[in-house]
Amino acid sequence: MNITVIILLIANSCGLAWLIYAQLAGRERQQKDIVLDSCALIDGRIAEIAKTGFLTDRFVVPNFILRELQMLADGSDTHKRARARHGLEVAEYLKATYPTKFVLDKSITKPDKTDEQLILLAKKRHARLCTTDYNLNKVAVVEGVVVLNVNELAQTMRPSFLPGEEQELRILQKGEGRDQGVGYLEDGSMVVVDAAAELIGTKQVVIIERSLQTVAGKMSFAHLKQAKRR
Repeated sequence: MNITVIILLIANSCGLAWLIYAQLAGRERQQKDIVLDSCALIDGRIAEIAKTGFLTDRFVVPNFILRELQMLADGSDTHKRARARHGLEVAEYLKATYPTKFVLDKSITKPDKTDEQLILLAKKRHARLCTTDYNLNKVAVVEGVVVLNVNELAQTMRPSFLPGEEQELRILQKGEGRDQGVGYLEDGSMVVVDAAAELIGTKQVVIIERSLQTVAGKMSFAHLKQAKRR
């Protein structure tokens, strides 16, 4: 084997090694991180989105977020306790279902202000921040952090309800206006219903009058088709 052939073999080997390295490095660059806060975990829809395969990124859960959820789960407030436990279950699901894409970040051991630390961590990891917290969303955007807000995604995918359309919903609470009741459709949008303040806890068929689209979410106004309790 002459020297020319040896040189060609070495060059081919180096070229192949470089192509493999470039391909692996490209995949590494394409796989980015998504930092999840407590609101995103409690909301839980990030897990449903992950099932669709649209997200190929790593899920980064800061250790201080898990501690925050644990404190709430051990607290005396029944509502907060249930929500926090759900958030912990979502984190556990993501870790079990996507073990190679789940990262528990322990770099921040004593967080001073949670929101600030989340933004700093996202910047440090060149990651996107997933949250449904309206104020954190705004601050992160100003700080130059890309935010994934499931509410905004839901608004984009949400069907439009035309005036006069009937919908069934449960009246859950009183509204701000006199005699108003408030319920939520299956897609999470809020509906303010006239003359429904005394129907809390019942399912009612309502007729949509008009809808408003805001940054914080979608709100519809409706009136009862029937005032009779079910």
